[in-house]
Formats: sequence, structure tokens, C-alpha cells
Amino acid sequence: MRTTEEAEGFDGEASNTSMISGASSPYQPTTEPVHSRNVLGGIRCDMEYLKSYFGILKAVEVVLSLIGFICIETIMMCSPCGGVYFFEFVSCSAFVVTGVLLFIFSLNLHTKVPHVNWSLTDLVNTAASTFFFFLSSLVLACINHNTGAEIAAVIFGFLVTGVYGVNTFLAVRRWRRGNGCQGAAQTSEYMRARTASRGEMEARPELG
Repeated sequence: MRTTEEAEGFDGEASNTSMISGASSPYQPTTEPVHSRNVLGGIRCDMEYLKSYFGILKAVEVVLSLIGFICIETIMMCSPCGGVYFFEFVSCSAFVVTGVLLFIFSLNLHTKVPHVNWSLTDLVNTAASTFFFFLSSLVLACINHNTGAEIAAVIFGFLVTGVYGVNTFLAVRRWRRGNGCQGAAQTSEYMRARTASRGEMEARPELG
């Protein structure tokens, strides 16, 4: 009997101890709901960008690149085929890369990755597309079999070259404007820090 009573006493003390320690423990269970993060929050179609010069030029570039690619794909026989393959690669690459950039900019996805210089990325893409489209169109114009598909591809190639050239010009202006504003901000911050440092030096008493 004594053993049973002692066991019951020990159980009661352990229960009281656990209740006291549970009440005084800083790690209490919470009943607050856990809200899941909305990863796609803030994504919306930016109609202002689509209506801007850059948005319109991007859309035209995508359409013309696709038309040029379709034209060159309709060619069944060619000899030599170097010009055809070169134009095919350039038109397909420009269509994919420019289409991805248009998708990113139109949905404001570039704001989710602020450490990437998107103005410089767009400038590199437009400049490279201008150069390679002009080169591939020129090669195809010199080496072709005067078929309707090749002539149409050359025409659309030079058209999209002009559009990419205008986009490159505007992208260079935007990139220079952005670098100028950034440089002015850095200069202003440097002058502000220098003025504050000079004020601290003047406020200090001179040493013996």
C-alpha cells in the first residue's frame, strides 16, 4: 500500500511540475494562423509598357521574327543551305529571346529580380539582334534561289533589322540616362558624406 501511495504521490508531483513548467515556458503553442506567401502576388499586365515605344517595338519584333522564321521554314530544298540555316537560327533565337523579354516586362517580372540590369540586358539583346539579322538577311539576299519564300524572308529580315535598330537607339538613350542619374546620385551622396565629415572635424576641439 505504501508503495502505491508513494507512486501516486510521485505522479501528482510530476504532473504539477509539468503544469508549472509548461505555464512558465516561453515557448507556448500559438493558435495564430500561418499565412502562406503568395509568390505570384503583384504580377499584373502592365498596359502602360505595352502602349509605350519599347512595348510596341518589342511586339513588332516578335511578330516579324516569327514571320521570317515561318518563311524560311517553308523552303524544302536548297543548295547551298548555309544562308538558309543562318537566317533560320537568327530568326528563331530573336523570336524566343525577345518574346521572353516582352513577357517579363509586360508582367513586371523584372521587378522581382532587381539585381539584374534589365536596361543593359535589353540593350545587348536589341544590338545583337540588329547585327545578326542584318548579316543573315544580307547573306540570304546574296545566296538564294530567287524563290518566293527566300525573297519574303529577306524582306522581313531587313524590316525587323530596322525595327531592332530603332529599339537599339532608344535603349542606348535610356541606358545612358539611367547611368547619368545613378552617377549624379552617387556624386551627391559623396558630397553629402564629405560635408558631414568636415562638420564633425570642425566641431571637435583642437588637441593641445
